[in-house]
Amino acid sequence: MSDTTLSHPGSQEPVAFTQAQLEWLPWLAPLPEDELTERHLAGLVDAARAKSPYFRLLARDPDILGARTRTDKDIFYNPDAGLPRAERELSATAASRHNGCIYCASVHARFASHFSGRADDVQRLLDEGTDTDLGPRWNAIVQASVALSDTPLDFGTEHIAALRDQGLDDAAISDALHGAAFFNWANRLMLSLGEPQEAAVKV
Repeated sequence: MSDTTLSHPGSQEPVAFTQAQLEWLPWLAPLPEDELTERHLAGLVDAARAKSPYFRLLARDPDILGARTRTDKDIFYNPDAGLPRAERELSATAASRHNGCIYCASVHARFASHFSGRADDVQRLLDEGTDTDLGPRWNAIVQASVALSDTPLDFGTEHIAALRDQGLDDAAISDALHGAAFFNWANRLMLSLGEPQEAAVKV
């Protein structure tokens, strides 16, 4: 590893998918919080993200970060029609589980559990993988997310038909696909720039 690699004493990399709160260790130095300019803060969109080493690293290109964050917020936080929040989070969890991104899966699994009240089912997705039976509606969302994550060519009309059979309209299908597509990209970015860490034990 390079001299710019950071360390978190008392932490270690998790070996299994989890809904626990994790930290993230960047392999390149993020911008120090006290050096963020107005342009950097504008790129963060949400000032609270200045506490995150991941977003401070991405803030080295604030214009791209700003576009990335606004897209993220519109996919997951826009309440105008479409898919319920729990299932938007499910699509992100499924993509992250399939792609092997333990950190992203932990974040979105917690949201999926919170908004759905189905924490046990979400944990089974993490433990058993994306082929586990979660019921027809969730299965359709997970399988569409996985197919899109493998390669867009694996995603086809049969996935759209399965989603429609479960009552998803055009806006809901769009939300499911955008959630999976965004995290199919975000997983690769996060896996390329650092690694998850279990939260350090405070003594």
